[in-house]
Amino acid sequence: MDKTLLKGLMVLEAVTDVDAPPLTIEALAERVGLTRSNTHRTLQTLMHAGYVVKSEDGGGYRGGIRLFELAARQLAKMDVRRLATPFMRELATKTGETVHLSILDGMDVVYIDKIDSPQPIRAYSMVGGRAPAYAVATGKALLAYQAEGYLDTHAQNLTGHTPATLTSLVALKTELRKAVRAGYAVNRGEWRATVGGVAVTIFNALDDPIAAVGISGPIERFTATKIKQWVPEVQACAHAISALLGHPGV
Repeated sequence: MDKTLLKGLMVLEAVTDVDAPPLTIEALAERVGLTRSNTHRTLQTLMHAGYVVKSEDGGGYRGGIRLFELAARQLAKMDVRRLATPFMRELATKTGETVHLSILDGMDVVYIDKIDSPQPIRAYSMVGGRAPAYAVATGKALLAYQAEGYLDTHAQNLTGHTPATLTSLVALKTELRKAVRAGYAVNRGEWRATVGGVAVTIFNALDDPIAAVGISGPIERFTATKIKQWVPEVQACAHAISALLGHPGV
């Protein structure tokens, strides 16, 4: 294992944390568990390559344009994102809620695209952001179709984010089986207490669950009646995207 590369990746993750201001060398060293000299050498290398730059006030460090270029290239390779856009726009128009396209990474989902709700009160998220898969609708939709043993391997610790979060592996597995039978997954305020959601899995030609599309918004708008009304729309969106990816259909 290349420890130098791992150090660089740890520093990159720290300087690109959207919830933190530009970090000084001292703050970075403390955050990633390196010495100040190690952190300084790693920063110098990353700056030389264009992945890190000094903040405008010179007091800290942040991600550079090279990171955006790499991310843009990766997103360009994700056919599902390109194919999903028109269907996501249609779903957003029909429901009036924020639409997310997510992929699974371990026990997290990563939002690879979104369309914001036009309503003044809506769910907050960002492309490239993460959320615990077991606590959001798109994550549940993806976890529900993972291979046997996936949860046992990855879900050793389920953290409670709200009183509604499923922190029992047994309860989570039961919930995911329900999602498979129903054909959709629901978030009942499990990641953010004020946000609900509904999502459906997207499959490729090999019947692999490669992404999920869903809607989310203030939980008071996600009543049982509204969910029943929206589910067919979300399913139609997911099935249309799956069809373009070569999936034979449900």
